[in-house]
Amino acid sequence: MKRLFSTLAVAGLFVAGTNTVSANVTSAMVAVQDAAPEASKGFTQVLKEMFIQGGAGFMGIVLLCLILGLAVAIERIIYLNMATTNTSKLKQQVEDALASGGVEAAKEVCRNTKGPVASIYYQGLDRAGESVESAEKSVVAYGGVQMGQLEKNVSWLSLFIAIAPMLGFMGTVIGMIQAFQKISAVGNLSASLIAGDIQVALLTTVFGLITAIILQIFYNYIIAKIDSIVNDMEDSSISLIDMLVDHKK
Repeated sequence: MKRLFSTLAVAGLFVAGTNTVSANVTSAMVAVQDAAPEASKGFTQVLKEMFIQGGAGFMGIVLLCLILGLAVAIERIIYLNMATTNTSKLKQQVEDALASGGVEAAKEVCRNTKGPVASIYYQGLDRAGESVESAEKSVVAYGGVQMGQLEKNVSWLSLFIAIAPMLGFMGTVIGMIQAFQKISAVGNLSASLIAGDIQVALLTTVFGLITAIILQIFYNYIIAKIDSIVNDMEDSSISLIDMLVDHKK
């Protein structure tokens, strides 16, 4: 009889333990299923929700700065890549044409080549019939024109880089002012009362800084590309003057 009671007691404990484990497993599965939609959200979805929470006012202006800045950056990158020339190859072609066919042949090579370096060569060769000093002045003057073309619209990019975080900070200040106004109206400090305004304030700052960081990367690349092309222009100008001096001799 005692063995029967002992057996029944052990079986009861086993069934109870099994039910407890099953309940725990079921609870864990429900928790995982509830958390699955949150985990399945992509970065774009989270970013969109944060953008909406930040408010359409300042966030829209920050987004506009990002769009316009990226448009300027992409246009400049395309233009600078098209303006990049193999200066060593062009120099050799102009030198060979100048030696074999004269100034007109060298000018034809420059006409068939894109980029500011070829344009500078053409301007110098166009003044080859005059003195070397005249050709040099023409090259320097036209080099300044080409440099202005390379730097076109870059100032707008730097403006967007400066404005984006300022707008974010302004949104932060306005959000904090609204939070303190609610505290003053209610008369007590409640976290739930001001949490929304503080969240909006912080989100505007974050998005303003993200915009500035993205545009700053493009800006530095564009400036480095312009410096590289300008250095090629200066080096090519010196080479052209030397070629004209040798040709006159």
